Order: sequence, then structure tokens, then C-alpha cells
Amino acid sequence: MNIEIKNGRVIDPKNGVDRSTSLYIADGKVVGLGEAPAGFVAGKSIDAAGCVVCPGLIDLGARLNSIEAELAAAVAGGVTSVVVPPDADPPLDEPELADRLVHRGAEIGKARVLPLGALTLGLNGERLAELAGLKKAGCVAFSQANRPVTDTEALLRAMEYAATFGFAIWLQPQDYWLSRNGIAHEGEVSSRLGLAGIPVAAETIAVGTIVQLVRDTGCRVHLTRLSSAAGVALVQRAQHEGLPVTFDIGVHHLLLTENDIGYFNPHARFSPPLRAQSDRQALSKAAATGLAAICSDHTPVGADDKLLPFGEAKPGATGLEVLLPLTLKWAEEAGVSLPDALARITSAPAAVLGLPSGQLGVGAAADICIFDPEATWQLTPEALKSRGKNSPWTGYMMTGKVKSTLVGGRVVYQA
Repeated sequence: MNIEIKNGRVIDPKNGVDRSTSLYIADGKVVGLGEAPAGFVAGKSIDAAGCVVCPGLIDLGARLNSIEAELAAAVAGGVTSVVVPPDADPPLDEPELADRLVHRGAEIGKARVLPLGALTLGLNGERLAELAGLKKAGCVAFSQANRPVTDTEALLRAMEYAATFGFAIWLQPQDYWLSRNGIAHEGEVSSRLGLAGIPVAAETIAVGTIVQLVRDTGCRVHLTRLSSAAGVALVQRAQHEGLPVTFDIGVHHLLLTENDIGYFNPHARFSPPLRAQSDRQALSKAAATGLAAICSDHTPVGADDKLLPFGEAKPGATGLEVLLPLTLKWAEEAGVSLPDALARITSAPAAVLGLPSGQLGVGAAADICIFDPEATWQLTPEALKSRGKNSPWTGYMMTGKVKSTLVGGRVVYQA
């Protein structure tokens, strides 16, 4: 169907567009901006007055415990593509499993599903999974999720193999031995509360090791959920050296610190943990200056797994439906312009993935988010489509509400 989206503020960070104009869609693609192509007749018109029209959000980290519910949550949050970690049950270590996930996502017809294949069989950190077959089945890269590869030689061999075939590896940098017993950032708050700490060194030692292996192999590596100022500094140094290393930051880490644990609030337990204010400030600066992409780190957790003492509660929070408003909140606090903020959740993730998405140029897939930047809504369990109702922001007012989401030129969500 031919669609005209009119009267909206079109923001396309990749192509430097920010103006009130019309967008024209045909055959699932963007075919015009500002002026309809010759012979174009709209079968449907969407009035976006008072709204921002931008590329659909691309989330670099979202677990789909219930694929139907979580993909519905994605499009309700303006997210049109989700990168899925391989730590499902069973792990995505066989091409058939990845193929099934991609096809199931296509059948549901909501957000696009971009799986990460398991780097090692069973995510056990030993024998390599069938990477070539997983790639053919639709995996965009390979990862251990938050499972460690404790054998550094095994990681070296995996990176050598990946580099040979041009595959990218995604790693969460956390030294197993320094983090295995910890549940919170090692600092003043964990000491006062008597919680076992995870030192910043757990991240920096892992980053240092990975960067050295990138130096030796030339493998492209994306570091997921960086959490510390020292970790950011190490990656910046590697990037200045010209090494193919990128990273992302969970949106909660841009807004919260170890102090938000309060009196053992299980909704503030994350992996990696919320760190010090100085770390949050460094992460914010990295995102503000375009060094990092932002993701939701969406981890739907059942109520029973959160209604536990802090040390026993499962880490994580719902994120797909709050990625946009929390990014807008961060941008306002950090003094970041709306186009730059949107770039961190559209074109920047697309660049990490090496995909031509995350933009509204003519010929691009019509994956589009239309949202009211001034509309407010209260984050309550009832307001969420995700099966995961857990969030440190429960009860808070969110600013920024999605009105419509299009994927491949189809309206897949309408408020």
C-alpha cells in the first residue's frame, strides 16, 4: 500500500534531515521526502501533526522470553528491529534453532528479529559452534551473551576463525573470576549494605584482554553493556589506534547509579551492576559524543524472580517500551539534541550491525516510528505489553509516547 505520512517533523539523523515535511512510502520502502514521486497516489494517509517521524528504533539487546509478547512490546515502543542474545533455552548454537527463531518472528509480523548465534556450543566457552551455518540461518554476529569464555586460548581461536570469514563477535566484558560472587558495584554502597562487590577491574581486565586479541587477530568486536569510565577509556584508546572495536550502553546505566539500589531494591539489580556517579557521567559523555550506541538491555523477569532479597533477585529490567522515553530523558539531562539522541538508537546501532537500516533515505526500508515528544504516560505494569513488568521506573511519568510504528511499510502498531 502507498502511504503518505504528513505534517510531521521528520528527523533522519543519518542523512541530516530535520524538518516538517511529508514522507512517501511504496512497496515497503521510502520513495520520497517532501515531494511525492511522479504518479504516486496514497492509499492511506497518516497525519503526524505534533509528532516526530524518525527511523524505527534498533535495539542491540533484547531477550524474547515470550516472542509474541516481546515483539508486541517492541513495536509499541517504536522498536522495529531487535537483536536477540543467544542465551535462550536451548542456546542458539545450531542453525536450525536460529532459522526457526527468524521464521517465527516473520510469522508474527511485528519487529524484525536479528539473532546473535552462540559463539561456542552450549555457550560453554569451549568448542566453537557452527558459525558458518548460523550465519547462513540469519545470525548477524556471534556472542556468549553474559556467559564467560574463561579459556583465553579458546577465545583467541574463535576470534581468529571469525576474522578469517569476516564475522563479528559480541562480548560482554566481565572477568569471570572477579565477578562470579558479586552482586553489586564494589564501592561505598555495597560495603554499607554488606553486598558482595564486582570491581571495575572485572570489566577493564576483560576489555584489555579482548582488545589485545583484536590487535592480534583483526577480528571485529562489539562490546555490550559497558559500565565504567575506565572501560570507556580503554575502548577509546583502541578506537584511536584504529582497531575495529565498538560498544553500547544500556539506557539504565545512563540514568542510574549504585545509589539507586537504595535499601536493597531488587529492581535496581543489573548485570553489569549500576556503578558510581563518575562512571555514569563517563558513559553519558561517550553516548553524547557519538562513541557508543544505546540499547534497552531488555530482560523480562517474572514477578517471583524479583520479589526476592537483592542478592537472590534475577538481574535485569524491562526495556523495549521505555527505550525511547528514557533516551529522551537522558538527552534532556545531558543537553543532547533530539536528532543526536535519536541517532544513538537508530543509525548508530545500524552502523554496529553493518546494515543499511536506521535511516529514511529514498530506497530505505520503511521502518518508521512516529511519536509525540511531549505526551506523558505513567509506567505501570498494566501499561506494558511485555511479559516482564519489572522496572526501577515503575510509577514514574514517562515523556514521549509512540503513536504508530511501521515495519516494511506496514502499520504494525497504532496507539
